[in-house]
Amino acid sequence: MAFAATVLTLYPEMFPGPLGASLAGRALGEGRWSLDTVQIRDFATDRHRSVDDTPAGGGAGMVLRADVLAAAYDSVADAKGPRRPAIALTPRGSPLTQARVRALAAGPGVTLICGRFEGFDERLFEARAIEQVSVGDYVLSGGELPAMVLLDACIRLLPGVMGAAQSGVDESFETGLLEHPQYTRPQTWEGRTIPEVLRSGDHARIAAWRQRRAETDTRLRRPDLWERHEGARVQSPSGARRETDEDQ
Repeated sequence: MAFAATVLTLYPEMFPGPLGASLAGRALGEGRWSLDTVQIRDFATDRHRSVDDTPAGGGAGMVLRADVLAAAYDSVADAKGPRRPAIALTPRGSPLTQARVRALAAGPGVTLICGRFEGFDERLFEARAIEQVSVGDYVLSGGELPAMVLLDACIRLLPGVMGAAQSGVDESFETGLLEHPQYTRPQTWEGRTIPEVLRSGDHARIAAWRQRRAETDTRLRRPDLWERHEGARVQSPSGARRETDEDQ
């Protein structure tokens, strides 16, 4: 069964957008995943088709109404077929991780709800089993771009989408570390040469170098990831080591 994505949004014309090109677009054309959009405004009940209102307690901006969103969500959740995880894209959500993406990609699909304005009426999450997810510590105009990010991350992991299955394994976050640096031809460019170890043909040395660089770059660039990695792995007496020229 193909991975099925349903997106609840005020701007369905934004989809598939970038998801209609490259790997995701080809997979969509091949039927490896499907995409449906739901116009949230269709579930408004007043003559102005209102989907938002002023914040309770005062403040700037507008808030998406729980009653309208719930009606839109229920129209999808009550449809026949496998029960899919429901996710609202919001800066207040839990960070999206590669582990969560891999779990979603292994399932039947996902229902995504795109936030707008000042966000959602909190009662929506009290009344419905909807997960809140953030794609980063920044604020965008709405949840449509985060929805595309989440879908692209999932789609590339679907069977047959990537040309080489190993491509989805040897990359950042899969092992809790950033990926090692990559190089390709020409061998020398602007006086800079591909590290000798990568030209040695010694697969054991190459693997060890890549692991060391992944660890070094994670420690320097993402101390949060490094701290989690260090806490998760079993410490050994030989864990400490001296950096060598091959680490450069």
